[in-house]
This record gives sequence, structure tokens and C-alpha cells, in this order.
Amino acid sequence: MSQDVDFEGDFITPADEDEQDFAYYLDDGNDEMTQADIAQLYAELAEAEKELSTIRDFIRFCVTKLRQYDVVVAQGTTDEFAESAAIVLHSLNLTWSADEQILDCKLIGAEKQAVLTLLSERIIQRKPLSYLINLAYFCNMPFYVDERVLIPRSAIAELINQRFYPYFDVEDAKKSQFFEHGLPELGLSAPERILDLCTGSGCIAIALAAAFPDANVDATDIDKDALEVAWTNVEHHDLAHQVTLIESDLFAKIPAENQYELIVTNPPYVDAAAMADLPPEFLHEPEHALAAGQDGLDLVHQILYAAPDYLTRDGLLVCEVGDSEWHLRQAYPEIQFDWLTFEKGGSGVFAITCEELLEYREDFARQVARVKGEG
Repeated sequence: MSQDVDFEGDFITPADEDEQDFAYYLDDGNDEMTQADIAQLYAELAEAEKELSTIRDFIRFCVTKLRQYDVVVAQGTTDEFAESAAIVLHSLNLTWSADEQILDCKLIGAEKQAVLTLLSERIIQRKPLSYLINLAYFCNMPFYVDERVLIPRSAIAELINQRFYPYFDVEDAKKSQFFEHGLPELGLSAPERILDLCTGSGCIAIALAAAFPDANVDATDIDKDALEVAWTNVEHHDLAHQVTLIESDLFAKIPAENQYELIVTNPPYVDAAAMADLPPEFLHEPEHALAAGQDGLDLVHQILYAAPDYLTRDGLLVCEVGDSEWHLRQAYPEIQFDWLTFEKGGSGVFAITCEELLEYREDFARQVARVKGEG
């Protein structure tokens, strides 16, 4: 919940909390801002409350402050403009895609307070916006999120929106509208069974279910807390009849007879060097959902090795490895993964068929053994 802030007066403090002397903010995720920094910010917010009036004004002001205070924007929104629009529109109980015609509408005093309170928390606490408001969007669908799960932001959303065409066929009328991501062109019928490994909030599984309404979707995660969040989202989207949540360490609890036409996974893939240099915003996310060993591939090797046991003969694995793409190329120099491209930006996502997974299974086995030996 947002804490109301009093921006009035020469010395600005959290409302009714003068005795705390900013301790609430200084102790909550940000050890870089001093009391002087916070006082300066509140002075700027107080001036904004007096001088600004329209939605457009406040979005522009939020962009300026996010940049001025070096806030990292990479978790659920793509840039400072998108983040600022979300801050303002959410504070006004408007959808994030509200019509441009409302930009010149004026805010009343309480609305200004709501916007500036959320902005101040975003800057001072360095907590991602989606955690502050318990909301993120994926495939244009809303999801509940908190610090038990990663904030949805995978480029795989583009593939889901296009129903993984051309690997799976779609109606002719849509084909000309679709971006060519680089998936193999098999033109198969829509998948009947889909698996989402490392589901987290459940966003990928739920979006898959919406894209393929006739498919059964299984979604696994090793973390009970994450599955609680996923279940909240499954219920919210009324998909309990289609999405099954499974507590499992990758494939461990999946029945051997389960065969999937499509396996999608966005596993932990951050390497040790990147983990040691994460911005403050990312420290709010669960570490075990990010870190994956020295090269970021500890889980990916296991997935590559085991996946063909759970894929149909024409099945496809789609996996995100992010910046660990370079490590994967180095680990398997002989394998030509299909590295996908994205219309809205993004990289580090590959596709590989069941046939290819079987062809290189010995290579995957060696890497799994190496990781276990190092562990």
C-alpha cells in the first residue's frame, strides 16, 4: 500500500511521521539517497503539486524525475515514458492504455497527491513499480505480482501473441500481419498439450491458454510461494479448467506419459558476474528466480537434456536465456540453435525441435555432468 506523503511546508516529511526522520525510506531498499537528497526530492514534488495541472504535465514531470534520480526502468515497462504513464494513469485508476485525448485533463488535489506519492516511493525505495502496485501486464493481460515472483517481461510474449506461427499454422487472414521471428516453418495444427517450465507468476502459462483455448497447459515451479501467486492469477483469469499448476523441480514431478507439442520456459539464467552487479531494483526480485550458476546455464543444460522425453516427435522447445546467449553458444559451438528476433526488441530466446534435441543429447549430457561435478 502506498504511504500518503505531505508535500506542504518548508521541510517535507512523510505525513504524520516527523519523528522517523526519513528512516522508513532510508532503510527500505535504497542506501544511496541521503536525507538531503530526499528533502530535495520532496521540495521538487511540492513545487510540482502547485505548478502542474494536467495528466500530460505529470507524465512529463515523472519522466524527468526518473532520469534525474537514475531510476532503473527494465521490469515490466520498457522506458521512462512508459513507466511514467503507468505511474500517473494507475494513480488515477485509469487503464495504462488510456486514450490520448485525456492527456490534457486536469487533476484535482487528491489526484496530484496520489501521483506524487507513488512517484516518491518509486524513486526513494528503488522498488519496481509492479511491486508497489501489485500489477503487471503480459500479452496485454493483467497479472497480480509481488516479491515472491519475477515481474513479467519476457519477449516470448510476441511469440504467444502470434501463436508461434509459422511452427503452428494460423488462419490465412492473420499471416500477413505477423512478424517473422525465425521459428521453423512446419505449419502444424495448434498444440493440444503445452508445458510452461518455471512458471513464476503463471503469466506465460495463462497467456498460452488464452492463445490456444483448446489446449491443456501444465505449469511447473519448484517454489510453493510462486505457485500461490500463479494460482491467484489462474483464478482471476478463470482458467482453472485449462491450466494445471505442478510443484516440481523442472520435469521431476511430471508424469512420463505426458507428451507436449510445445514446451516454453523462461528459467533463471543470470550469470554470477551479472548477479554481483544488479541494480537496486532487481534486488527486490527473488534471487533464486534469477541466479543460475557461473554462466547462467545450470538449469538450461538440464532442460535441454530432459526435454525430448516430454516432447512429441514434432514438438518444439522455446527457451529464454537472455544475456547468457553468449555462454550457450560457447557451450555448444556445433549446435545451430534457432535464435529468434523480435519486433519490439529483445534477444536471447531460441527454439529447438525434439529431433534436434535428440541429435545432440550426448552434448547436453556432458554439460549436465560438468555442472553436477562443479556443484
